[in-house]
Amino acid sequence: MRDRRERWQGSAGYSPAGRDEDEDDWGGEPGERDSLTDVPGGIRLQKVLAAVGVGSRRSCEDLIGAGRVEVDGEVVRRFGARVDPQTQIIRVDGKRIPSRADLVYLALNKPPGVLSTMSDDRGRRTIADLVGDRTERLFHVGRLDYDTEGLILLMNDGELAHRLAHPRYGVLKTYLAEVPGPLPRDLGRRLTAGVELDDGTVVADRFRVVDQAGSRALVEVTLHEGRKHVVRRMLATAGHPVSRLVRTRVGPVSLGSLRPAATRRLTTAEVGELYAAVGM
Repeated sequence: MRDRRERWQGSAGYSPAGRDEDEDDWGGEPGERDSLTDVPGGIRLQKVLAAVGVGSRRSCEDLIGAGRVEVDGEVVRRFGARVDPQTQIIRVDGKRIPSRADLVYLALNKPPGVLSTMSDDRGRRTIADLVGDRTERLFHVGRLDYDTEGLILLMNDGELAHRLAHPRYGVLKTYLAEVPGPLPRDLGRRLTAGVELDDGTVVADRFRVVDQAGSRALVEVTLHEGRKHVVRRMLATAGHPVSRLVRTRVGPVSLGSLRPAATRRLTTAEVGELYAAVGM
């Protein structure tokens, strides 16, 4: 029998459709009873949590025993509760986790000169060219202009992608913009008060000057809408046309040190924060 202190590694996953074959799943105490009905042939709850990176199975049992795990809105305290991660919603500390094994969530650092589409009939380079030979149908969250760089989220979770892109949910996006200097003292106040464009007023949620030296300035703009070229247009209208633009954050997900044209998988915590941001 394997050591009960063995920590879960990435290879110890589960079959999204099949039953849990690990009948010798460890965990000595069964936990308190609850009224959740076990799914016939389902997967043990602590195994689902561990497989998506919440923690080792022992630490996941601790979460369950502490009443920090919910399945379909009900707190579950049984370590051996069997669930279906394909159909049931699982939350840890109130935040939903991506429990379905077939769901993919990626961050991409789009370089300039790449279209924010998955195909182009003129043969231009697209973000599909940057994600390799993935077989999933990936949705991209929001667009970036051809010459704009930075963070794009890619996922095959259609409902989450739709909500993240919908203005109703007001997901914040942050950009770094290189503009001509010097900057007037009231630029931030003007942008957060609202700038009138030809298709309506745009309001920056936050603004700060990152750096300013002579005829060059670097500013950070955060806003919750995604009209076409909106950051470039608002800064140009304010008298400071953009020479370089990089999106550094979408909601809770940061670009960080991801190199241009590279992708990384979002963490379980990041996906949970995205769910929370759009009320899922």
